Amino acid sequence: MALPLVVGVDGSESSLQAVDWAVDEAARHGLPLHLVHASRWERYEERLPSFGTDRPSGEITAENIVASCAERATLLHSDVKVSAEVLPEDTVTALLEQSREAFAVVTGPRGRGALAETLLGSVSLAVAARAVSPVVVVRGGESNRAGALGRVILAVGDLVEGSVAIRFAFREARARDAALHAVRSWRRPAHPHAGQSLLEREATGLIYEEQAAGVLSEVLDQVEREHDDIAVHREVIEGPAHRVLLDVSEQADLLVVGALQRRDHTGMQLGRVSHAVLHRSACPVVIVPQQV
Repeated sequence: MALPLVVGVDGSESSLQAVDWAVDEAARHGLPLHLVHASRWERYEERLPSFGTDRPSGEITAENIVASCAERATLLHSDVKVSAEVLPEDTVTALLEQSREAFAVVTGPRGRGALAETLLGSVSLAVAARAVSPVVVVRGGESNRAGALGRVILAVGDLVEGSVAIRFAFREARARDAALHAVRSWRRPAHPHAGQSLLEREATGLIYEEQAAGVLSEVLDQVEREHDDIAVHREVIEGPAHRVLLDVSEQADLLVVGALQRRDHTGMQLGRVSHAVLHRSACPVVIVPQQV
């Protein structure tokens, strides 16, 4: 049985965009969609236990949120199997537990309330850093979220981060009938050697560029041969990695980034690049864990 695509919902506009993206993704891959609202409403009802028939307002609100999101998903894609659940947990704990049996976990970049961007931004970041499954943060412009650009970006970093993320990116490109753009950044030394001529500096830059191209070949050649039906473009771009990826995300439907995860699942090594794209990418971002 196919693992579900799990979506964290809270009724905010951000989470509704995550639902819209996720139901399209579920339809592409033939996956069931599972909507989760994590609520600790019983902690905040501030009343004594009652033997009456009235249900707590927090419980009703939570059920209404998941029901309305489930209806929205079904209206968008009636052929996708949709389920919904309210869990009496904090959001991070609930989504991390769901990630153990998920194709991926999907969140919006922020949620409800005056401090929404900070609070649910922290939730998204915490889930992305600790989940067992890939985590998608649905952000960016409407055309990026809708998959209208026909381009999946694979961020190629260190070789050890790559194999699972690479195969995830190829699978996404195939499901979307999109081109795969594998991108690796490179930088020439900030301080040239004393007495080095302009020609020598250019030659040094060429060496670094060729090294970046060599890494692309090393990580892509075998997988590309296995997916010869997918158009693959290799791009080596000079500049800081986070800036390069933010720039290319503007014309992408999805940005795939690998991250190292310890085998005890206590967390991943989300560095500056991962943090930058999770907070500022112009398209949805997926963090794919690679166990070490």
